[in-house]
Amino acid sequence: MISTVLSSVRVGDALARRVRKSGRWGARYPAFEGSGFHVVTRGDAWLIVAGSEPIALAPGDVVLVPAGAEHGLSQDPRTLAELPVEILDRDHPEPGRADFEFICAAYRLGHGRVHRFLRALPQAVTLPRGGVHHERLRTVVGLFADDLDSEAATADVGRRALMDLVLSHALLWLQQEAAAPGWPPVPDPVVEAALRLIHHDPRRRTVEQLSAAAGLSRTAFSRRFAASVGTSPTTYMLHQRLAYGARLLRETPSSLAAIARAVGYSTEFAFSAAFRREYGISPGRFRER
Repeated sequence: MISTVLSSVRVGDALARRVRKSGRWGARYPAFEGSGFHVVTRGDAWLIVAGSEPIALAPGDVVLVPAGAEHGLSQDPRTLAELPVEILDRDHPEPGRADFEFICAAYRLGHGRVHRFLRALPQAVTLPRGGVHHERLRTVVGLFADDLDSEAATADVGRRALMDLVLSHALLWLQQEAAAPGWPPVPDPVVEAALRLIHHDPRRRTVEQLSAAAGLSRTAFSRRFAASVGTSPTTYMLHQRLAYGARLLRETPSSLAAIARAVGYSTEFAFSAAFRREYGISPGRFRER
């Protein structure tokens, strides 16, 4: 499930940078379509989220923003409205030490939406220090920090892989430690089994196959699926196929015809029409961007 959730955001642009702040500072990050995180590497600060009390942060803390909610970081507890807007970009910070330093990274989706399981999580989640998950994260974060200092031509490729590792460790911790009860929010075992089949190969599944595997009529199965997932099985499978197609467009040199076949479409035209409806842009333009 975690790999499927990650695939919904990693088709976006991967942005990452170090941030250094001193004095009385604050930064508000506007809401965006995507998923990201902060890792505190030096100093203390406060995490500011609308509707919640400020949360103290210290070195080693990891803040996950699962679905791009507006949030802020500040030297002292303040409201979001008091913080100046800061946009994550590719600029490198000024050299030298500062009072507070952190890594800021995100996948930003120009088109489409993050997976509904990510949208079901809290606006921001702070992973506690300590335990096996933190040791693993600390190792990955160390590699990530080294990568941000690299100017190698392959840095962007490595950066994506390390961002994936940080996000997957964070989501795995959420799943195992029940920091977000009921996540993923699919309590129906029949629907869980169907989701496993879809995620294994969304190209070759039909509602008839899924309902037969569940021992239910198509109508009964579709009703239970929609009640748990929030959309019909047909629509969910369509989203999964097109997300897979978007990944192939971004990550491989395969022709449009080959990608169309790989995601279960008989023609380039059919795939292109479905892709445009989902992402608001043609496959060719998506690949160019």
